[in-house]
Amino acid sequence: MDGPKAELYAYDLSAATWRKSSASGAEHNCVQIANLPGGAKAVRDSKNPNRGPLRFTVSEWATFRQGLLDGEL
Repeated sequence: MDGPKAELYAYDLSAATWRKSSASGAEHNCVQIANLPGGAKAVRDSKNPNRGPLRFTVSEWATFRQGLLDGEL
């Protein structure tokens, strides 16, 4: 992995501010999101926060989010 994606995974998330996704359900199956530099995002499972979060570039996040909104995922 190199380039912008490698930079996202090298970014230290220890001080990240995580928030519950508005798409998380009431059954406490929560997805948490943190903002990263340049508009990128990190996503983790609230029930397993020590598992490595996924990290999305701005364009990946836009595609992922649109897929969710369109019911593709």
